[in-house]
Amino acid sequence: MNALIKKLSSKRKSIRVIYVSTYIPQKCGIATFTKDVTNAINMLNPYALAEVMAVVKPGENPDFPWEVKYRIEKENLNSYLEAAKYINNSCADAVMIEHEFGIFGGNCGEYLIAFMKAINKPVVITCHTIPEDPKSNYGKVLTKLCQLASGVTVMMEQSIKKLVTDYGVERRIIVAIPHGTPDLPFTFPDRFKKDKGLGGRFVLGNINLISENKGLEYTIEAVAEIAKKIPEVLYLAIGQTHPGILAEVGEKYRNWLKQKVKKLGIQKNVRFINKYVPTENLIVWLQTMDVYITPYLDPQQSSSGALAYAVGAGKLCISTPYRYAKEVLANGRGMLVPFRDSKAIAKAVIDLYENKDKRIVMQKRAYEYGRFMTWSAVALQHLDIFETVIKKYKINDRK
Repeated sequence: MNALIKKLSSKRKSIRVIYVSTYIPQKCGIATFTKDVTNAINMLNPYALAEVMAVVKPGENPDFPWEVKYRIEKENLNSYLEAAKYINNSCADAVMIEHEFGIFGGNCGEYLIAFMKAINKPVVITCHTIPEDPKSNYGKVLTKLCQLASGVTVMMEQSIKKLVTDYGVERRIIVAIPHGTPDLPFTFPDRFKKDKGLGGRFVLGNINLISENKGLEYTIEAVAEIAKKIPEVLYLAIGQTHPGILAEVGEKYRNWLKQKVKKLGIQKNVRFINKYVPTENLIVWLQTMDVYITPYLDPQQSSSGALAYAVGAGKLCISTPYRYAKEVLANGRGMLVPFRDSKAIAKAVIDLYENKDKRIVMQKRAYEYGRFMTWSAVALQHLDIFETVIKKYKINDRK
């Protein structure tokens, strides 16, 4: 599939795009996503490499890589307007905004509205989160941003329906492009466990920037039940505390989780790995796991890079039924459990452990689905929407 994608893209005219987002080395899921998607697009569009405008917080001064050509000061409206001038004077064909609430300045990120109004090139916006209530302040900002955009991308078909039905966005400008995943071979975890010194363990895990809305306590409580039947079970909670949470309340949540582990007497069955995990290490940790678990608490969550990677790697996945998980794990590609239900998590893990045939079928379905989510496939879809909005913009401009 990847060879075919590269062949198709070789016939395409180069497209110059400026991406507006957070960016590595910032510790942020959107920053990592932007790095991964631009890397993939560069492979198919090598004569017009991605340029990045990175949004920085007050006092923040990351050592960005060369592709970051401009910094936007999050809480400085004039910085957005100057960035728009830079874009208008550039040879860029289009602009791509990776939108997530909390990244952009002003009330609910409203500075982005002035920014988009000032740009005289086609703009595509990716909606990483869609508020449940379009009449909320966040919802009103997102509505305006979509109205100003030449194209909108989301990661699920359900998100298209919500934008059209609840937000009044024109269906013709919205495209569903899945969260990308590396094109990994299908593997079994035994070799990777051995390399990590975990031979003989039944490994559960998740990889996140840790915060209370991740619901990790419910997996920990489930481990206490699982260990009664599977003494060799080991749960890996991998990732640093989210920088925003860390600055506000420190390690309060992680310390509470550790106390819970001690209280339940499962210190041998739970391990915290307090590190920010770059993509290459994330992949190795995923390949070490038997079961990937996302016990998230927000029903409206419309993307999860880590879950996408787990599906792409053909992992056994158990999740609460937030929006993204419901779509990605449908049709037997994973197991859904109720929110805040440690007993259901324990039951699902034990069921998979005891049923080899079920494990094999589920892994195969997840892995096959993941082939449509590889970064090269996702990159091609991005280039398609860029090409479409550029053509439409030129036609409208002539009118």
